[in-house]
Amino acid sequence: MAVVRIKHVAQRAGVSTGTVSNVLNQPDLVASTTRQRVLDAIEELGFIRNESARALRAGSSRIVALVVLDATNPFFADIARGAEQAADQHGSLLIVSDTHGDPKRERRILEQLEEQRVQGILITPVNAEDPFFTRARQRKIPVVFVDSRQEHHQHCAAAVEDVLGGRLAVDHLLARGHRRIWVAGGDDRLRQVRERREGARQASISASLTDITITTLDTTELSISAGREIGTQLVRQSTADRPTAVFCVNDLLALGLMQELQKANVKIPDDIAVVGYDDIEFASGALTPLTSLRQPSFELGRTAAELLFAEIADGDHHAHRQVTFQPVLMLRDSTQPTGLLR
Repeated sequence: MAVVRIKHVAQRAGVSTGTVSNVLNQPDLVASTTRQRVLDAIEELGFIRNESARALRAGSSRIVALVVLDATNPFFADIARGAEQAADQHGSLLIVSDTHGDPKRERRILEQLEEQRVQGILITPVNAEDPFFTRARQRKIPVVFVDSRQEHHQHCAAAVEDVLGGRLAVDHLLARGHRRIWVAGGDDRLRQVRERREGARQASISASLTDITITTLDTTELSISAGREIGTQLVRQSTADRPTAVFCVNDLLALGLMQELQKANVKIPDDIAVVGYDDIEFASGALTPLTSLRQPSFELGRTAAELLFAEIADGDHHAHRQVTFQPVLMLRDSTQPTGLLR
């Protein structure tokens, strides 16, 4: 079947190709009767506009990219929903790419998005200091950081006070009488991990107690399977050497850890208390409901996207903004019995 082009629509509607173009791109410039005639011709002929060609002429597309660390994590799915809501309101399409936490894959994705002339990029980066972001600023490609930020604030960002989150988690455990605490998950490449660990360290120092032991465990992933590995490592320890509490830097780790503890008949929270981070939907629905630091994930995505569209609209006059949210400790059974919840 032959491809229907703008000239065919123009011929059917009895107008110029310029008028058809205006109906597609600037409909307010066309009289209502003429506009309807063109729309009827489009419907009759089955015309589909070539968005790639339009993007090539305009220098950008109507596509906004969201690049995340792990698309299987419900936390990032909620961020995507918030960003998609904003993108839809601005007449743009949101696409999601998953870096799997791999900096090389992240760079390939970013370069491909640049080649596709996306409107802008929302990203939770592996490396916020990657030179790509400096190049993107020089080439006027809007980039907004989600659940992350750069030290020098050369891009807009919507993030959470993760140092505060780490403090809240460990303060809570110390208040429950725990003195041997593991801080589990990730490595220092990720700002979120660094700051949550730093918050845990600050809480232990501020407590001014001499008998606190904070042990940091690295994991290659922030996943349920990595949490299970932590659980296996923990149950192999003698009872005397085990921590009495574990603060996991995300909920997936915490849920995997609790699976292994329950399989080994380790009681939660009587033997081991567990705190997670993100407060994904599965946290409250776990066999033992998980105490977790709630992040406003949907609002993070929506706010980051609004910052991006503001930058697109402002152009060279744009002033970068850093929007910061505070985490909230959600108390559940994994750190204290139901009767003690308040």
